[in-house]
Amino acid sequence: MQPQLYAHSRSSQSQLRHTLEDHLRGTAALARGFGEVFGAGEVAEYLALVHDVGKGCTAWQDRLVHHAEPYGKPVGVPHKGAGAELVDRFVGRPFAAAVEGHHGGLPDLQALAAVLAKVKAAGPEGVQAREALQSVAQVVPEIVRDRRVPLPQWLSGLGADRMRLGVDLLVRMLFSCLVDADYLDTEAHFTGAPVRLAAPVDMGGLVKRFEERRSAFLRGRATTPVAHLRERVYQEAVAAADGEPGMFVLHVPTGGAKTLAAGGFALHHAAAHGMQRVIVAVPYTSITEQNAKVYRDLLDPPRTGNETPVVLEHHSSVEIDEDDDVSEWARLTAENWDAPFVVTTTVQLFESLFARKPSAMRKLHRVAGSVIVLDEVQALPDRLLIPILSGLRDLVEHFGVTVVLASATQPEFWSLPEMQGVPKHMVVCDTAALFEQLRRVEYEWRLGEDVTWDSVAEEIAADGGPQVLSIVNTTKDAAHLHRLLKERISGKVVHLSTRMTGGHRREVIEEIRADLRDGAPVRVVSTSLIEAGVDVDFPRVYRAWAPAESLQQAAGRCNRESLLPGLGTVVVFRPSDGSQPNDGVYKSALQATELYFGPDLATPDDLDSLRSYYGKRYAYLGSGGRPMGEDVESARRGLDFPEVDKLFQMIDNQHARPVLVIRENGAAEEIEADVAALRDPYGRLKDLSGVFRRLQPHIASLPRNEVDDALKVGLAEPVVGDLVLWLGRYDSERGLEPEHPEDRSAYQI
Repeated sequence: MQPQLYAHSRSSQSQLRHTLEDHLRGTAALARGFGEVFGAGEVAEYLALVHDVGKGCTAWQDRLVHHAEPYGKPVGVPHKGAGAELVDRFVGRPFAAAVEGHHGGLPDLQALAAVLAKVKAAGPEGVQAREALQSVAQVVPEIVRDRRVPLPQWLSGLGADRMRLGVDLLVRMLFSCLVDADYLDTEAHFTGAPVRLAAPVDMGGLVKRFEERRSAFLRGRATTPVAHLRERVYQEAVAAADGEPGMFVLHVPTGGAKTLAAGGFALHHAAAHGMQRVIVAVPYTSITEQNAKVYRDLLDPPRTGNETPVVLEHHSSVEIDEDDDVSEWARLTAENWDAPFVVTTTVQLFESLFARKPSAMRKLHRVAGSVIVLDEVQALPDRLLIPILSGLRDLVEHFGVTVVLASATQPEFWSLPEMQGVPKHMVVCDTAALFEQLRRVEYEWRLGEDVTWDSVAEEIAADGGPQVLSIVNTTKDAAHLHRLLKERISGKVVHLSTRMTGGHRREVIEEIRADLRDGAPVRVVSTSLIEAGVDVDFPRVYRAWAPAESLQQAAGRCNRESLLPGLGTVVVFRPSDGSQPNDGVYKSALQATELYFGPDLATPDDLDSLRSYYGKRYAYLGSGGRPMGEDVESARRGLDFPEVDKLFQMIDNQHARPVLVIRENGAAEEIEADVAALRDPYGRLKDLSGVFRRLQPHIASLPRNEVDDALKVGLAEPVVGDLVLWLGRYDSERGLEPEHPEDRSAYQI
């Protein structure tokens, strides 16, 4: 009689080991359910059924019982190759990567081939794999099949190029099904609890709750001149939600209640088409927090009851109290997005799509059968547009996804080859008329050679009024203009830039909003971080010369509620002594802006000119498209998962490093404890996600060469990876300034 085979050591709850048969069958059942959402249930089930077959050999079983279990150490016997070989035989070589990578991450095909060669050879790994296969087949005979596992039919209907990309995405989705199922089944064994799965969502019930609370919210708001237009936008969005799943564009002027319209469309569309969740992704953490609060207020059950939350807020800065039941739900649910409504960042979404590690990709299969709202879509980086649009297209065409591209400044994505042939559905139809009706500003131009920072500061001080916002392009210019205004204005002048910690910036933004509500004087100097999605309303805005979408987004912070007797004023200026980011894509955008916008040309809210601008901007980047992410797409075609992961970085950290700052706000002991945890040589064995979350509000950003200089002279010290702890001065208004801030050359950006 064959001895019992085990997959995991004893549970502290039951004191029983996890049998290998139970683990393989339990994981397979879960994976099948996940894969059925996108028509790949059978292949997902098979990958899970064989993923741990290698544990069936005598060497692995002995090490589990006599080494791993008593001493808490890894088994140390390879166990993935046997299952990978079965997948290679019965599904196909690319899909074997999912089994081989289910612990360490998806390999490239060359590394996979090397593993399979060892498994098939006469050496120790081959002997163990064949023994494991023979042993496991006695209790799970279906691991050996009489025919190949069928793949989704849509794959065979693609041309060669798109088929390779389709295989890449299918492997990623199946890998996600496998690792999530593996985690959940293993977790259930060790906790002694049932497998942690959310109950089926009543999307119709969520729609009803959303509509009722939205109506109550609007009744409690003061009526503004634009309220009826916002209501029109919302009703059009709800009507459009009955349309068939696909690619939708929500083009609404700033201040047009885009957040409510996008959420309403997504929920109604999901309910109409039996979709499982809504995922709202935005480019900036500050907007994520803002939107998450809105959606929680409209969708979450009362916290006094026992009902599970609806809205998961998942990004690096979300604060989680480990002792709070709701926060514990958020911590666990963030691992795999098993929630009806997810608010996250575009970084989380797309870096999960193009990652290779199980922890990053575990949630990916939850994207299938969902509505994805990409808010502030103009902020997607040009340098990665090709893989982003290609991935979105495949999600829509093959994985049951509806995508909503939402922005006041809609890029012309359909001018790019990746979107050719994709139907484009408008959520709001007469966009031009809506923009005209919601016109709230007029533009003035200061583009002559005589314009300097001094002249701009003089004008703001003399004519800007008591409430004025100035937006500039670099932290160097922000600090300089802030100093010039402080010299000229006796009232409140505040500063915002990434040289301030995230928590410091949030404090200042709340102060600004309070001053605006109270009618108090406040002059603000900010980098572009304030112009996309931050809900502030100034009567006058100054914007340094920038790409057209930035000019239009800045205008969205002016006369937002149409409360002025006339139009607000946006002054676009180009100081001769100003600076610009040293970035090729940015320069291409500036070149295109100069062709279409200015005193004798169009204003930034002219939709025809914006369409022409985007076409020219993309053309400047080269007809080959390489600067737009073709290198990533090429690696995807070659199924080089590690290379894709390396190349696809939404946040370009080439020129900047994170800097941890201990401000005088009583958090020193907690920060120092977290720093110690990060420096612990055994910290890599712990879950440090909570540490990084807690530290996020205390992190600012500096150019790499400034950080290098600070390290050399003892003004900073390394923590872990790129993160450094700041030991130098932190200005209470401007954050991390050079030691001699009056010398503008001291700044690197």
